Amino acid sequence: MGEIAPLLLGGLILFLYAITQLSAVMQGIFSTKAKFVIEKYTKNIFSAIAVGTVLTILLDSSSAVIILTIVLINSKVLSFKQAIGIIMGANIGTTISSQIIAMDIAKYAIIPLALGLIFEVFATKERTKNIGQILLFGGMLFFGLYLMSESVSSLNNSDLFKEWMAKVNNNYIQGTLVGGLITLIIQSSSGTVGMAIVLGKQNLITVAGGIAIMLGTELGTCADTLLATIKGNRQAIKAGLFHLLFNLLTIVTGLVFFLPFVDLVQLVSFEQDIGTQIANAHVLFNVLGVVLFLPFVGWMEKLLNRVLPDQNLKSNSPPKHP
Repeated sequence: MGEIAPLLLGGLILFLYAITQLSAVMQGIFSTKAKFVIEKYTKNIFSAIAVGTVLTILLDSSSAVIILTIVLINSKVLSFKQAIGIIMGANIGTTISSQIIAMDIAKYAIIPLALGLIFEVFATKERTKNIGQILLFGGMLFFGLYLMSESVSSLNNSDLFKEWMAKVNNNYIQGTLVGGLITLIIQSSSGTVGMAIVLGKQNLITVAGGIAIMLGTELGTCADTLLATIKGNRQAIKAGLFHLLFNLLTIVTGLVFFLPFVDLVQLVSFEQDIGTQIANAHVLFNVLGVVLFLPFVGWMEKLLNRVLPDQNLKSNSPPKHP
């Protein structure tokens, strides 16, 4: 274990740093356009879901999209009602990174790393430099995955690790809590799901164990959103609470139907490796979550409006005369 830890932690640090930097670059390129798109194309729940999904793919961060939405709510550009669809769409968009991670392309990370470095050093135009940064941090992300994958390959010989993973594999509630805790610590749901996929690729975790960890990430990722609502207006606070409530309800539903869901994932995965099945579960879970709870969105909106009525509505109400 002593030889594994530096390589594993180094790969994880590189992976998380690459995600942060890649997200920052993408936000720098698309943030202005994102604000325009959010303002213009969120008039109904379906277009808002589509906007949330696409922007999360482009910005490579569901937290970034939701926090940007909360900023726009605080600026009174968006309403809580418009934010609901964006939040649901962001949950779908974040699953694309899992599919990319599950592809066996980490071993080729040196190619975008080298190209990105060349562009970064020799490019003079800002647009070319941006492309170089995307390639560089994208390659760094996959190189971090490669390091993690190589480091865990020898864990099959560790009785301690096998004993710990058995608890996660056999107790999906415990696995969910582990996933939530890891996401809270490293502040990246993609990082947590990525680690589960890497473990799955090496057959160090079962499909059920990986799915349990994935469920936990859905709760852990709410922390950033809730922090962004501090000192925000009530519309923004309701958006943060909706994100928490929606994720909590989908997780509970996932746990209630956990075993049938595992069977469904294995059925649609056509005997793919465990890592890919975990990535498929991530997509399936979030898409089904949106589809299943879409009919109840109006009820959830009314509930939060009742619990946290807008202050301006109170101040604008006509005074009562004796």
